[in-house]
Parts: sequence; structure tokens; C-alpha cells
Amino acid sequence: MKSCKALFGVALALTGWAALALGPAPAPLKQKETLTIGFVKVGHLSPMLMVEEELKKMNIEVKRAEFVRYADARTALLSNSVDVSAVGPGDLAIVAAQGSKNLIGLTGVGSSPKYLVVRKGVKIEDWADIKDKKIAIAPGSAVWFQWAMTLIEKNIPYTSFSPVNVQGGGTAFVQAMKRGDIDAMVLWEPFESQAVAEGDAVFARKLDYSQSRAVGAELGLLAASGEAMAGKKELVRRFLWAYLKAEEQLAKNPDQFADAYAKYTGLPLPVTKESAKIIKLGGVLNKDQVSRLAEAAFKQGIVQKDVAKEAAALYDDALVLELKK
Repeated sequence: MKSCKALFGVALALTGWAALALGPAPAPLKQKETLTIGFVKVGHLSPMLMVEEELKKMNIEVKRAEFVRYADARTALLSNSVDVSAVGPGDLAIVAAQGSKNLIGLTGVGSSPKYLVVRKGVKIEDWADIKDKKIAIAPGSAVWFQWAMTLIEKNIPYTSFSPVNVQGGGTAFVQAMKRGDIDAMVLWEPFESQAVAEGDAVFARKLDYSQSRAVGAELGLLAASGEAMAGKKELVRRFLWAYLKAEEQLAKNPDQFADAYAKYTGLPLPVTKESAKIIKLGGVLNKDQVSRLAEAAFKQGIVQKDVAKEAAALYDDALVLELKK
């Protein structure tokens, strides 16, 4: 007969941490401390908007560092420029391949379907229709990895379409779509919904690339530097509690989520309301998925060695287990 602990582990694997209730707030620190937080302004990280107020109650002062890309946040964590931040789910494989252990994954942040965004007037209704189409991508990004691995698992040659490498943030994709320079784009929220809300594009709902076995649907990963986990663990614990509290609150109230999304990203409320309908807050990442991500990254040449075990070892959700009951 399986032990209760083993059964509990199976249940967690099936339901994820989002199914558990957050426990009471940790006690305030005895003296004021400072935590440097990296902010990446995308919709699924909107709970970040609400963490500072909670941390202030716990005697923690927040220093902000804003990043446009997960890759920049990863670099900052590795260099100890920030204590905690969100990064991409695949960043653990990149860090492990570099031989570093100075980035610890704590929990995922959310999931969503990922539909190809197609310019109005262009016919892309099934996978066969991408042939010879000009599709904008951000090479090496988390969404590009989702797209590429989905094509592989569906036995669709990457050469089927004409990739258009777009530099810069999501706004550059939206502008390229508006100009008619591209037929479709592989992008992230809120820019996907922005192009749709502004009438330039539609979602190709039969082309969902969020469900590959290798990558999955996770949108991001809260992480801490190894140095912060060693020297500021109690601050990291309180940051996680504040984030998870905000996450629970926004997940239960779509209107509040859309409002926080608009304030956090600076986007119009009509755009964030549409985008918020797509995103489900609450992480779906686990060690097995981290391992599969790393294995796929190696097979596709994104990292130069197989670090499936090492990457999984960098994912530690023990603090979440302590905070959720």
C-alpha cells in the first residue's frame, strides 16, 4: 500500500500547487530588510503589481528592476543583480548547460492556449495552411520554443513556412502585422490580444501550440538567485507568499485581473480584458516538465549538452509546499 506521503505526491502531480489553499501570512521580520525584484511587464505576471504592499507589512523594502525579456532577467539573477524575478520555463536548461547553480526555480505562474495570430484576410485554418506563409518569430524565445517543438511533434517540417525574425519587443510584431509585412505571428500576451482587439488579426484556434509534451503550457517561472536562497531565504519566502496571495485573488476575479493587467503593463483595459480571458493564473510547471524541456533543448541544439537531470535539480518548489496547505 502506498504511504500517505506518496499519495499526496501523486495528487500534487495531478492537480498542481494551484489547487491548494495558501496558508497564513509569515510573521513580519524583526528588522527592515531589502529585496530586489525583477519585473517583466507581461500579463501573467500582473500579481507583481500587488506584492510591494504586502511585503511592506512584513518589514521588507522592495527595490525594482524592470526587464523587457526573460533572458535579461535570467542574466540579472545569475549576476546577483536581483534577488528574485520571473524567467522563462526553459531558462533552467540554459543555466544548467552553463554549469551554473545560481538560479533556483520556485514555481510556475500561469498557462494559456497559444494560438497562431493570423492577419485578417489571410487563410490559415489548419496546419497545412502555414505552407509558404510569412510567420514572425522571436528566435530563442519561450513561445518560439513552444512553436518549434509543436511542429516537430506533429511531423511538420520547420521549412514549411517562411520565418521572419522580428527584433525588439511585442510592439514590433504588432506593427509588422498592421503594415501587412507578415501573414501571422508567434507571440505572447498581451500583444496577441492587442492585434486582435485592434482589428488587424484573428486567432487561428485550430493551431494551438501550447500542448507539446516537450514544452507544455507554462508561461513563466518565478526564480531566485542561489545567493538569495542562501542569504535571504526568509525574504524569498515572504515574497512568494505575497505573490501567491495576489495570484489567488486575481484568479478568482477576472475584472480585477484585467484591471491589474492594464495597470501593470500600461495597456488599455479593452485589450487586457480580452487577454485576461485567455490566461489561467497559477503555475503548471513541475520537475518532469523541466526535465523534458531540457532534453528537447539539447536535441534541438539550443543547449550543447544533455542537462535534463541538472535542470530538474534547479527546480525547487519546497517553499510553495510550506506556504500552501
